[in-house]
Amino acid sequence: MTRRIELYDTTLRDGTQMEGISLSVEDKLKIARRLDELGVHYIEGGWPGSNPKDAEFFARAGELKLRNAQLAAFGSTRRAGGTAEADPNLKALVAARTPVVTIVGKGSDKQVAHILETALEENLAMIADSVRYLKAQGLTVFFDAEHFFDGFLSDRAYALQCLQAAAGAGAGCVVLCDTNGGMVTSAVADIVRAVVADVPCAVGMHAHNGADVAVANSLAAVAAGATHVQGAANGYGDMCGNANMFSIIANLQLKMGVRVVSDEQLRRLTEVSHFVSEIANMPPNPRQPYVGAAAFAHKAGLHAAAVAKQPWSFQHIDPALVGNDTRILVSELAGRHLIAAKLKERGVNLELTQQELRELLEHVKVMESRGYQYEGAEASFELLVHRTRPGYSEPFELVDFWVVERRHEAVAGSGREMVSEAMVKVRVGEEVFHTAAEGNGPVNALDAAVRKALVQFYPQIHAIKLVDYKVRIIDSASGTGASVRVLIESADGEDTWTTVGASTDIIEASWLALADSLEYWLLRRAPA
Repeated sequence: MTRRIELYDTTLRDGTQMEGISLSVEDKLKIARRLDELGVHYIEGGWPGSNPKDAEFFARAGELKLRNAQLAAFGSTRRAGGTAEADPNLKALVAARTPVVTIVGKGSDKQVAHILETALEENLAMIADSVRYLKAQGLTVFFDAEHFFDGFLSDRAYALQCLQAAAGAGAGCVVLCDTNGGMVTSAVADIVRAVVADVPCAVGMHAHNGADVAVANSLAAVAAGATHVQGAANGYGDMCGNANMFSIIANLQLKMGVRVVSDEQLRRLTEVSHFVSEIANMPPNPRQPYVGAAAFAHKAGLHAAAVAKQPWSFQHIDPALVGNDTRILVSELAGRHLIAAKLKERGVNLELTQQELRELLEHVKVMESRGYQYEGAEASFELLVHRTRPGYSEPFELVDFWVVERRHEAVAGSGREMVSEAMVKVRVGEEVFHTAAEGNGPVNALDAAVRKALVQFYPQIHAIKLVDYKVRIIDSASGTGASVRVLIESADGEDTWTTVGASTDIIEASWLALADSLEYWLLRRAPA
């Protein structure tokens, strides 16, 4: 396919309508820069006529210095019964001083009659007047036909009239919106094909994911003749979200032969996806296609063994093309070949015999039967391997510990608060250290006390920060006597790693994960 396909990203407007997302102006500027570096053609910055935050974003937009994308401001058609010249929303769009503006208007007769509560002819006038006014200001205008597909099925002739009104007034592109996200792919393709044959301007697609086919619908629209496709980073958006822009890019380029970004930009897809997740304070979806941590992860022994021989055997693309990587997961489903492949992936250069691999595999299975899970705690798996090797010496040993919690009077007038204190005996070499520390919880106190002892031998240990702590009940039917699994994610500014502990005692499980975190860092980073 040789047609130029335009990528229009709506993360900063439509994406922020997702439950749980609230971006500051600074957040939006950071995301816009990354999207520009990724190579999208248009970045929709927000609705300047709707809130002060978006107005401030456009006021600061000059800081972005975009190299690949044009910034677009979003708004709606003029109000029913009014004029475009006097409409405050349209004035705000002009004041945003972006080269592109996108206005939304109704593309459905039922929406006009029951939601706008105005005449069908007035809606057509609202569309045409608004586009004409914005064009007269020297702007490129895109028209988002809201509820278009539902409108097409309800009254085909009127839905097309809405598009023709926009095109006739000078719109550069009419965008067909599956606003409720309920269209199936075959119907989208048929309707887009009919629109392309009828409308004298570019046609675009804006898909929501209510039926879980937003990306498929976007690709089908392109195949049917659309040259403009809208989406949001990681599929963010209200209800079930928008079409995922990252999946759209990867599919267009790798599956349909449509070159929308450079190869170098495509290799940044995973990085940008995770960056946006971090800024939006949303956990990355590990099973997100192309960019998820599990997108090319293999757990079953047969799959992993085949991938170790020929990566194409169970992977539809080379993960490196999108900046991702193959991962081998260690679990009770593993085979000996998988264990060997995982060690190679981790950069652990140990020559293990088939018998040693077999014994290591059995050890993994025994530990997982006790509640451990190594597929999400690869640092603990690496330590497990080293501990089975002759001559391996642990850098420290926790001889004993006490944890005390008490509730005491806080600052006058602020009530009572809980305080934890941990006392530990730690052996390093031939020496035993007895230390104590307070913390805002038992695990925090235990961590602080152990570090007091270890810092005397390993002063760099202060570089380790605990960045995440998760507790999972393994057998909930046992009530308060249930086993628990604790996962701790740690970082030192250069790397991150995850460790695991399991026990019927949550503090012991936490300690086991914490000890692995410290030991792993000492094994990898600290001098002998």
